[in-house]
Amino acid sequence: MNSSRPKAKRSRALGIPLTPKCVRYFERRPYPPGPHGRARKQTSDYKTRLLEKQRLRAQYNVSEKQLRRAFARSARGEGRTGDALLAELETRLDALVLRAGFARTIYQARQFVSHRHILVDGARVNVPSYRVRPGSVISVAERSRAMPPFLEAAAGGHAPEHVPEYLRADHTGLVARLVRPPQRHEIPVRCDVQLVVEYYSR
Repeated sequence: MNSSRPKAKRSRALGIPLTPKCVRYFERRPYPPGPHGRARKQTSDYKTRLLEKQRLRAQYNVSEKQLRRAFARSARGEGRTGDALLAELETRLDALVLRAGFARTIYQARQFVSHRHILVDGARVNVPSYRVRPGSVISVAERSRAMPPFLEAAAGGHAPEHVPEYLRADHTGLVARLVRPPQRHEIPVRCDVQLVVEYYSR
């Protein structure tokens, strides 16, 4: 089991709670860790953009290389690069497992996919970064449904307050369908994505 403390420390450094458990740590100490956490720090445009990029990385639990590649693909497409970047990250399989309420955190969602508990259109997929296409159905493998985390998910224990409109989720049946590409205003991440675009475009 992953310890909450490193994630709590990272949450404070980034200024956002990364897991439900981190919320209480963050509320108790809403300032960066370390002896100088309460002190006013000098900032710059570069630091501001870097922090926003790190926040986005942390919320999707992706590596720098993965995020840079996603940005490059988004920049080549039509429309606004930032919106395309968020849509690309949001349609990763691990992100949709989380949004559907099948996992408690993005870390747990990644583990479920890696351990082959998740199906896409009836086929096992063990790549968290797998891009799910609109119309595809995500489900929990039949033999995995008796596991305690999935029993909890089926009872609604991991369900978000609002499942995004681009996703249709049946918690009892542990089945979800990506209806259409997500729109920026529907994606539940805390990020000024324009700052991320500026960071990679510098």
